[in-house]
Amino acid sequence: MVAELVRSIALGVDNARLHQHLQHTAERLRRSLLPRLPHIAHLELAARYCPSSTNAEVGGDWFDAFALPRSTTALVIGDVAGHDLQAAVAMSQLRNMLRGIAIDREETPGEVLHRLDLACHTLHPPTTATCAYGLVTGGEEGPWELRHSSAGHLPLLLPTREGDTRYLEDGAGLPIGMDPDIPRLTARDPLPSHSTLLLCTDGLIERRGEPPDDSLARPAGMPPPWPRRLSTSSATS
Repeated sequence: MVAELVRSIALGVDNARLHQHLQHTAERLRRSLLPRLPHIAHLELAARYCPSSTNAEVGGDWFDAFALPRSTTALVIGDVAGHDLQAAVAMSQLRNMLRGIAIDREETPGEVLHRLDLACHTLHPPTTATCAYGLVTGGEEGPWELRHSSAGHLPLLLPTREGDTRYLEDGAGLPIGMDPDIPRLTARDPLPSHSTLLLCTDGLIERRGEPPDDSLARPAGMPPPWPRRLSTSSATS
């Protein structure tokens, strides 16, 4: 009986060590996939990635930002369906494909997401993902404008220095992987000086048992969390 108890305790310790090792490995993989935000003189970019600490899942959430010609900055937030290594690999591939498509030629965000959808159907037919892609244009002194398109992703949130807060809901379309033949729209919105642009995944706002409308209303009622111009944020649960 004592020997059986000792074996049971040893098995529990081994399982705990294995789970801790898997969590550590998953966390290292998550961090290795995160991009470095570019330095843009007239914009302040910030990102926060908060994976769940309760499991060893990698997940498919991603964010990105990179500079394009003509004083244009690209902003990306996305979420590949799934919470496993396959989702993480698909996420990395979609992110790199989007970068290549965006740099290849000057196109609207809707056209870029359309081409990404076509590439996804060709190379990764089972993959489904949401994505929001925006282009911030304007020189150091402004004025600034955001052209954006969404493939089933949460709308971008725009709080201003004056306290006005609204979601940018135009330019919405189906998620990536649904129907590549449907045209995608591009919306245009001015970015006031010292405003904040929040890009997030559902892990930032969703709460168990809470209706989606209440989840969206909560961050919209918050004051701007950053004091200056532009920020990107990603969070997962």
